[in-house]
Amino acid sequence: MQLNKRKVDNIARHARARHPGVRRHTGSSFRIQILCCLAAGIALAAITAPAQQQAPNPCKPIILPEANRPPDANDQMAMRDQKSKKDSYAAANTERRKQIADDSAKLVKLATDLKAEVDKTSKDTLSLNVIRKADEIERLAHNVKEKMKLTVGPG
Repeated sequence: MQLNKRKVDNIARHARARHPGVRRHTGSSFRIQILCCLAAGIALAAITAPAQQQAPNPCKPIILPEANRPPDANDQMAMRDQKSKKDSYAAANTERRKQIADDSAKLVKLATDLKAEVDKTSKDTLSLNVIRKADEIERLAHNVKEKMKLTVGPG
């Protein structure tokens, strides 16, 4: 028996050396603490159990009926107006993009024509037609730039 007690003491000493903060609970105070925790858990479960047992009334809807009601005439009119505005904005933006593409093609054509006319003229003189085409190119380029900045939409 002496050998077993020596082994147990040796194991306990090594355990205390490794984990100095851990103590072995051997008294009745540990049992009292465990019983108090158990009693507190049971009391808490008893308090919350009646609240959990009450099931929602199946006759009462979870979602209020106002949330699922169909739109009335005013709401339908507002939705139609909103959709028509959205469609008109989309149509206006599509038209704007088409105008930009057409003006860009016209700009390329005018620039090519201007280059051909400038190549035909002499080095020191420019015709009145060349100056007019240059002004038209400048005006058209400015319009294309402004249309690119513009986006039609709400707000």
